[in-house]
Amino acid sequence: MRHYYSAEAIRAAEAPLLASLPDGVLMRRAAYGLATAIARELVSRAGGIAGRRVCAVVGSGDNGGDALWAATFLRRRGAAASAVLLNPDHTHATALAAFRGAGGRVVAEVAADTDLVIDGVVGISGKGPLRPSAAAVFDAVDAAGIPVVAVDIPSGVDVHTGAITGPAVRAALTVTFGGLKPVHALADCGRVELVDIGLELPSTDVLALDAADVKADWPVPHQHDDKYTQGVTGILAGSSTYPGAAILCTGAAVAATSGMKRYAGSAAAEVLAHWPEVVAAPSAAAAGRVQAWVVGPGLGTDDNAVAALTFALNTDLPVIVDADALTILAAHPHLVSDREAPTVLTPHAGEFARLAGAPPGEDRIAATRRLADAFGATVLLKGNVTVVAEAGTPVYLNPAGGSWAATAGSGDVLSGVIGALLAAGVAPARAAAMAAFVHARAANASAADPGPAAVPTSASRILAHIRSAVAAL
Repeated sequence: MRHYYSAEAIRAAEAPLLASLPDGVLMRRAAYGLATAIARELVSRAGGIAGRRVCAVVGSGDNGGDALWAATFLRRRGAAASAVLLNPDHTHATALAAFRGAGGRVVAEVAADTDLVIDGVVGISGKGPLRPSAAAVFDAVDAAGIPVVAVDIPSGVDVHTGAITGPAVRAALTVTFGGLKPVHALADCGRVELVDIGLELPSTDVLALDAADVKADWPVPHQHDDKYTQGVTGILAGSSTYPGAAILCTGAAVAATSGMKRYAGSAAAEVLAHWPEVVAAPSAAAAGRVQAWVVGPGLGTDDNAVAALTFALNTDLPVIVDADALTILAAHPHLVSDREAPTVLTPHAGEFARLAGAPPGEDRIAATRRLADAFGATVLLKGNVTVVAEAGTPVYLNPAGGSWAATAGSGDVLSGVIGALLAAGVAPARAAAMAAFVHARAANASAADPGPAAVPTSASRILAHIRSAVAAL
């Protein structure tokens, strides 16, 4: 499990350490971890440390002090170290003295033959984009193709939301201290390394699952299980116009768990041609025993679609509402207002705007929480980083590690996986987060198949990798 902490939580955890340690010890501890990570980066990129050229771009706060101390440690290991001071009158004095004492040079600009740049402009207390002087430095760094290691966060990127509203640093590696911050999931920070500096952090309500978490909760049949006890997933999806949505959604449910799948809709012939193990019924009312419903992919928004969604939401079963059903729900929000059974909404940004009356905006965590509270539901906001929120539970983030899942029909696959997990008894927010994790793994694997270079993929290819993504857990 990965935990993401606010800047305020990190500062509060630092306070007792700062009070108990001699002045500067915590900074040097952090900077030593930073220097160690940079040394590994230099070895991997340039084959060694001695003789390599490192330049720190230094702001006026402790972040700049970290960068200077790290450059000092690297200088002592034989690197040629320089520093650009963006605000010379407010540079960390002790760190600068140590840097100069080790033979580091203060320069006006980053040399084009520099091997690596350290971004020490602003830390977790910084707000807004880079100022013009810093932006000019990093424009030149980008133009020269010099890799950047960011200290704590890439400067110019919001620590809580990952928003970029102007010039910002693009980092190949971000080294952060004490605990991860939301930005490390929500924005492109390059590779992220966490340095333990001895903080005792409280519990947090922003999490990300790792493979071990998903493996631990993925439904596995036990000795006395049968097709019913493993979960019966009901699927209301597809239409004569969009039969493919029914095939993708149902196929994903088949691939995700070993329970039973019932399809009720107008694309039964197409579904059964692809998935003969599915039991088809002419209507939801005739489907028989179901333990969760998936409603919406390719369903349309006509009266029959409204009736299908209304039927599912009037049951006491978990329901996942996706695609066309979200459009219906936006026009009929009362359908979930009195529900006590779990409801999972899975909007992309456009569907979110229809449900909420406005797009998610820069703070996707806060926006997802608001929509979850407004509908009394679990909300999975799709995107390169999936956000799952439900009142009273932690928010789950799932960085996809790529955008291969941004393809038509991909969401139909995701909804089928979530529905199967709900039918198997997995709690709604956990089911949504687990499904997002496996879906992203399947998308990335399908893009790399046959490999080694990633190539464009499709929803049917993603579906074909769901089982292998679960097996890889």
